[in-house]
Amino acid sequence: MRQLIIAERVCLIGHIASKAFGLVGMLLVVPNSEIILNLSQVGETAIQLSMAGGGVVDIILGTVAVSIYAYRALGLGTWLAFMLPAMFISLGSELLGTSTGFPFGDYSYLSGLGYKIGGLVPFTIPLSWFYVGLSCYLIARTGLKVPQKPSWGRHIAAIAVGALLFTCWDFALEPAMSQTSLPFWYWEQPGAFFGTPYQNYVGWFGTSALFMSVAGLLWRNTSIKLERSQLNLPLVVYLTNFIFAAGLSLAAGFSIPVLLGLLLGVIPAVALWSKSSTTPTQVTVEPVTKEVSVAKVEIALK
Repeated sequence: MRQLIIAERVCLIGHIASKAFGLVGMLLVVPNSEIILNLSQVGETAIQLSMAGGGVVDIILGTVAVSIYAYRALGLGTWLAFMLPAMFISLGSELLGTSTGFPFGDYSYLSGLGYKIGGLVPFTIPLSWFYVGLSCYLIARTGLKVPQKPSWGRHIAAIAVGALLFTCWDFALEPAMSQTSLPFWYWEQPGAFFGTPYQNYVGWFGTSALFMSVAGLLWRNTSIKLERSQLNLPLVVYLTNFIFAAGLSLAAGFSIPVLLGLLLGVIPAVALWSKSSTTPTQVTVEPVTKEVSVAKVEIALK
């Protein structure tokens, strides 16, 4: 188990470092790439490698970190009961979206996010739906105390809040990924909300709510009680991904989508984290009283 914890932390640190490196690179290095390219062959190689595989490495590290965390904190079956529906449902929605325009709108992926499944959707996209989606759902589920006070109302609220947190990440992500000088996807017809169709956010909410609902049903007989310290990784993952997207969008002048994501996503996520229990499961140990009976020994002297 110690080796798993070390691997989880290494991947999480690598994920955060990759995000920071990518943010600095896209804001500072890329606009001045000619200077770096003229310096040395090393600079040219570094830029080419980062542009070709930076996003792929970042997403894989996040996926591995969250997967190890889920395996440790939730168990193998519970982890897979979320990951598999999340990946297959999101991939289905993305393939449908890039083929027909439903449910997100008419868009296409460019290069930079790895091999495209069916020539349409990068394989890293369903991975990102999984690891950010699980982080959002666990924050919502634990903060709303679904395990302690289970009811249909709380289950539905956790799904709705989890999907909202996930969609709020996209408020910051969309302008950064589709409206900047280095886009990763583009809209056939830019929408009314800072270049993004409103339909896109409905699709994000609906798709994430669907796989969270499936996971909730599969988890219905499983007691998942996490304390606040066990939510640190999901919160860090959510904040890291939001900050990366927000940094790019703010640099491009898209402050309103970022502010909206902050108010409806980041602040509620932190509030839900703070409401989660800080008390670990108590194991009551009854005091044991030992009685030693010493037999009376009579010695006869003759």
